[in-house]
Amino acid sequence: MTAAHRDTIFALSSGRGRAGVAVIRLSGAGAGAVVDALAAPRPAARRVSLRTIVRPGSGEPLDRGLVLWLPGPESFTGEDMAEFHVHGGPAVISGVLGAIGEVGGMRPAEAGEFTRRAFENGRLDLTEVEGIADMIDAETEAQRRQALRQMEGALGTLYDRWRADLVAMMAELEAVIDFPDEGDVPAELAAGIGRRAADLADEMRAHMDDGRRGERLRDGIQVVIAGRPNVGKSSLLNQLARRDAAIVAERAGTTRDVIEVHLDLAGYPVILVDTAGLREETGDEIEREGMARTRNRLDTADLVVWVTSAPDMEEGSDGALSDAPVDSETLWVVNKSDLAEDLSALLKSCPGMTRAIPISALTGAGLDGLIAELARRAQALAGEGEHVVMTRARHRAALGECLEHLDRVVSGTISEPELVAEDLRRAAHALGRIVGRVDVEDLLDAIFREFCIGK
Repeated sequence: MTAAHRDTIFALSSGRGRAGVAVIRLSGAGAGAVVDALAAPRPAARRVSLRTIVRPGSGEPLDRGLVLWLPGPESFTGEDMAEFHVHGGPAVISGVLGAIGEVGGMRPAEAGEFTRRAFENGRLDLTEVEGIADMIDAETEAQRRQALRQMEGALGTLYDRWRADLVAMMAELEAVIDFPDEGDVPAELAAGIGRRAADLADEMRAHMDDGRRGERLRDGIQVVIAGRPNVGKSSLLNQLARRDAAIVAERAGTTRDVIEVHLDLAGYPVILVDTAGLREETGDEIEREGMARTRNRLDTADLVVWVTSAPDMEEGSDGALSDAPVDSETLWVVNKSDLAEDLSALLKSCPGMTRAIPISALTGAGLDGLIAELARRAQALAGEGEHVVMTRARHRAALGECLEHLDRVVSGTISEPELVAEDLRRAAHALGRIVGRVDVEDLLDAIFREFCIGK
């Protein structure tokens, strides 16, 4: 146990401000002494008890609330813990926190310190820690479901199983190294290890070949609205956002910069991006920069919504569709469809536009169909329903490193078992970093910095 863990930490774990109930939690060897000082007699373990909470020394009543005593190691942090559930007024919270601070050996918790202690005491692995952080930050139902699966250990269990397989192969390879003159047995063992390494590598590649679904779901699906100037891109953004997020004007080129709006679309997190219109080169330096930024966002978009307008199409499809990405996954939208004399014939006259979605950002016509299609595409991109997916770039990087070593194992020769053993060790080490089993001190501060005080 580190020196810091000789302290008992405390913090408000619920949100600040007025509320019906506030939760103040403690963790450390002195948690029981605090309960005795503020709310004697100490409640039975893991039983909620109603107590008058008083100031130590003077015995001044501060509040009447619920007290929980949670002795370790069967607690969230693995240490002795306690919780005070008090009325959520600022004066009550301040009074109880101040009273706890009067007990010797107490100090306020740092950001994420409760969860960090849970990790350091073996109660959680790093993927579960990240799942908790994602659960706190979840803004949509799909994000909540994914975070819950990870928080419950699905991802860590998979990586631990792979690591256990590698450790078993390492142990068996020792027979080849220690008994090199035992006839065919070492050769058979080494060949078997090669086959198992190949199978494991295939399983990892299938896991990584997920279209970054977990990362998209965690970070948000990038949907870029693009098209020529004055086709109604900003009007569409405002309709989908249900507010005036972008300036709308009749003059072409009004949008000069990228505008982002975060949406919850049928439970999926979508970052809707309005961009400057694309057209032939212009003498306006600011507009040129806007178009350059548009092209950059098109290159990194998860989904492109290419907007044209019925009047532009009637003037000629070449102009209406110029600069459009050649991609079967692009979602085509025809705005100002209420201005078309014969919309059906117009769509048939333009190659590739028969599946375009006609809308009117002015009247709202067709928007329900567009939103439904966006939700369907978002679900396909996020892969909701998959139980074990990567959620962070560091997972992908570590798995990539692991695969490099496994590929060398598969192509290794029996005559060099020591080199094969070293690659197996390094592969297991890379997996261990994901769950926090080895060499992760440089990651901890960055990970726990994301947490709020009290968690």
